[in-house]
Amino acid sequence: MKIEDIIFISAMGPPGGGRSAISQRMKRHFNMLAYPHLAKESITMIFNKILKAFVGHFSEAIGKVVE
Repeated sequence: MKIEDIIFISAMGPPGGGRSAISQRMKRHFNMLAYPHLAKESITMIFNKILKAFVGHFSEAIGKVVE
């Protein structure tokens, strides 16, 4: 079996409350992205723009669902 073009997305919080620390060996496979607490409107705007760019080449019916 050959697997190609795989994208892994993960999320994590700080260790504690049942969450273990993630090793550097695991973290090296990911890009770290951190942002301050944002208003709900800001988060919605950011992810809407990302999603619209992603589905931009799909049919127009799918683009309408983004909103």
